[in-house]
Amino acid sequence: MNKIKIVLLATIVFAGSKQLIAQETTTTTTTVTTTTTEPKTSIAKGLGLYIFPTKDQDQKTQDADEMECYKWAMEQTGYDPLNPTQVQAEKVNTAPNGSAVKGAAGGAAAGAAIGAIGGDAGEGAAIGAVVGGLRGRRAKAHGDQKKQQQNNATADAKEKEMENNYKKAFSACMEGKAYTVK
Repeated sequence: MNKIKIVLLATIVFAGSKQLIAQETTTTTTTVTTTTTEPKTSIAKGLGLYIFPTKDQDQKTQDADEMECYKWAMEQTGYDPLNPTQVQAEKVNTAPNGSAVKGAAGGAAAGAAIGAIGGDAGEGAAIGAVVGGLRGRRAKAHGDQKKQQQNNATADAKEKEMENNYKKAFSACMEGKAYTVK
């Protein structure tokens, strides 16, 4: 009878831990919307760049040159700073991978050893299996979360690289039109 209670307890705890881990895991969804708009302010200012006309170009000429370089840099890089492309982070597979079973096996062995000292190795093994299984699941969930954070950081770095490449192309174009760009 005690063994049946222990098995029932183990089943309930495992089911509850799965629900708890599912609640702890969060996902981020990003929606990309693309529209083409003409900039209303200086493109260079929006990029954090400073432009100085070296041949006394007036503001109207500079605005036209910036628009031309905006389009040229976009063609060269495939990146539009007014509608930036968002790189999707690779999603981590959160499906069970046997870590709970491995943890349960280790916990059962440890529990059996401890239970043997107290005179009931079977009960100790059952309790150890429950605790080990929980630890295995939590370790997997923690590892999945860390991996997702790494994937998000990689996606952010790719977005930054695309922006920097665009700035280089835009700056090269403006410098070719006799502007100093910093």
